[in-house]
Amino acid sequence: MSTLLHIDSSVSPGSASRAVAGQFAAAWADSHPGGSIIHRDLSITQPPHLSWDAVSASMTPDEARTAEQAAAWQTREELIGELEAADNLVVSVPMYNWSITSTLKAWIDGVIVVGRTVSMTGGPGILTGKPVTVITARGGAYGPGTPQEGKDYQEPYLRHIFGALGATDISFIHVELTRAAVNPAMADLVPLATQSREAAEKAALARAAA
Repeated sequence: MSTLLHIDSSVSPGSASRAVAGQFAAAWADSHPGGSIIHRDLSITQPPHLSWDAVSASMTPDEARTAEQAAAWQTREELIGELEAADNLVVSVPMYNWSITSTLKAWIDGVIVVGRTVSMTGGPGILTGKPVTVITARGGAYGPGTPQEGKDYQEPYLRHIFGALGATDISFIHVELTRAAVNPAMADLVPLATQSREAAEKAALARAAA
């Protein structure tokens, strides 16, 4: 039985990244009868930022951990366990201040454990053999020739992170110009925004059915 881990990170319930990821999950369910979906909404259940207890627990034998270390490690084990159980991962990522949400960064810090989920010697990682789909939403456009070219700190970072976790099949689907509909100065970009959203939805459905 296949399992999809669906992670949302936008604080907005009506966000474009969340909506397209939801379409991906629904299409995946249709294509995988009997499959299961683990949905983690980081805006509702916010993972804690790393503490010394959480870090030191990964270097301390179970029997020698303090109560604080044991509690912190249990939280990390929950996040790691979801990744271990999944055969497929989809993550919705809004662009906040040219980068990712703090909750997604906390999730990343929670699941990265050298020797457990990440190999530093070329061995497999926790995402080895698992397709990863990242659906982003940006208020502007960041492609070649745009005024914001070179200011995308989402894709390069996340591509490296998921690669470090062992993924080789990583697909990014971008919904751009989401601010066009609400920013009068971007009104002439509304058609391009619509085109971007439609292309993202089409790509998400195709990816989910693959």
